[in-house]
Amino acid sequence: MAEDNPIGILRITVKRGIGLAIRDMKTSDPYAVIKMGKQKWKTRVIENDVYPEWNEEFSIPIHDPDVLIKLTQLRKNLPSGTILKKIPPGRANCLSEESHITWENGKVIQRMFLRLQNVECGEVELEFNGFDEPGASST
Repeated sequence: MAEDNPIGILRITVKRGIGLAIRDMKTSDPYAVIKMGKQKWKTRVIENDVYPEWNEEFSIPIHDPDVLIKLTQLRKNLPSGTILKKIPPGRANCLSEESHITWENGKVIQRMFLRLQNVECGEVELEFNGFDEPGASST
């Protein structure tokens, strides 16, 4: 499959950091990075804050559905708020608490809190906001 023709777009919202590690004497100037293969996306830097609020949305083209996420077809008549799957924290993931994949207003949403790795402390809250086919309008 050509790199220019993604099979869909994954929207990820990097919401906030929680109790991030101090890196600059008394505080930090944090930012978040999302990597997929050779591609990378970065939030803005928020100065002097170990509890930063980014609320930045990224649209990530998906060329191989097995790289990040695999979705099954869902019924559009599910009631909003329906929990499709519960993912418990464990050794196989960096979840700091249970994550739910839900059907909300016609979209698949997953919110999660991830423990940061290779630092002393901190968490980041993320929200996965559905998966659009190319050319679909994002509302």
